[in-house]
Amino acid sequence: MSLSVYQLKSRFQDLLRPLVTRLYQNGVTANQITVIAGVGSILLGTLLCLLPHPGLFSLIPLWMFIRMALNAIDGMLAREFSQQSRLGAYLNELADIVSDAVLYLPFALLAGVEAALIIALTLLAIMSEYTGVLGVMVGAERRYDGPMGKSDRALVFGTLGLFVALGWLPAFWLNLIFAAVILLLCWTIFNRVKFGLKQSESKN
Repeated sequence: MSLSVYQLKSRFQDLLRPLVTRLYQNGVTANQITVIAGVGSILLGTLLCLLPHPGLFSLIPLWMFIRMALNAIDGMLAREFSQQSRLGAYLNELADIVSDAVLYLPFALLAGVEAALIIALTLLAIMSEYTGVLGVMVGAERRYDGPMGKSDRALVFGTLGLFVALGWLPAFWLNLIFAAVILLLCWTIFNRVKFGLKQSESKN
């Protein structure tokens, strides 16, 4: 697997485990957490689309961290407390794709940012997640290979949201970064196909 923020997930989960246990004891389910994360992303993305003021982009890094924690919590509730379900699998994948899209697209409304770059980036992000899911269809595991997986994108866009709010990055540099993310997403898709096929072949 290529280097990715995703590889730090187990350490983050260890920090969250006491909270997850308390949530379970209070009757909270994995699917409820998934829905909360998705709705929160949609609300923030809608706010930024309606009011694309640079200062409001400071909410993105805060929400990205909260969303990352919620994503870890729903997974832990599902795996460690026998809450895995077919509905949960659908909710998890669909909520992530929708959340990513609504949080990325507001950047296209910033002055000087090339909207085409954001649209291409969003489509490639969706394609990369779909490629990861396709690993299961070819007999491999769900692929999370980097270098620009979901956690990596959360880090990038959270940082960019903060820099936009502080006025530290002019549109020229934003466009360069978005172009770089596009290239890294293409590399990610390639890796997920490559390692998915390799893992599938090794099982046969």
